[in-house]
Amino acid sequence: MGGTNPYIQSSKYALPQRPYRITFLPLQKTVEVDPAELPYSRDGAKGSILEIALGHDIDIDHACGGVCACSTCHVIVREGFESCNEAGDPELDQLDNARGVTPKSRLACQAVPNGTCDVVVEIPNWNRNLVREQHH
Repeated sequence: MGGTNPYIQSSKYALPQRPYRITFLPLQKTVEVDPAELPYSRDGAKGSILEIALGHDIDIDHACGGVCACSTCHVIVREGFESCNEAGDPELDQLDNARGVTPKSRLACQAVPNGTCDVVVEIPNWNRNLVREQHH
């Protein structure tokens, strides 16, 4: 799945111009984001937390394929929140349906860090799907 949602207007955001790091909690996994390698996958906005996570084999549930049509990719940006693009109305509408929302909650498919600082993201425990089908 993946792509864009034709029913919403895409948010404007700046892609990073220099490498930076994202740490995913509670996994304690830190990845180096190289802007020259974006996009890593086709799920979520280019350079989004979801797209970067999937490109580094970090699972974040995203039932809609990363097109801002659900709230399953809800994450909490613990550090570096200010480097992320502003949440648009479609994202805020979907966050209304998410569990455990905080002032630093974002949809991983829509939050795009600009690379001005390192980022720490918490994947809530209800978002970590530990059951996966085997590849056929």
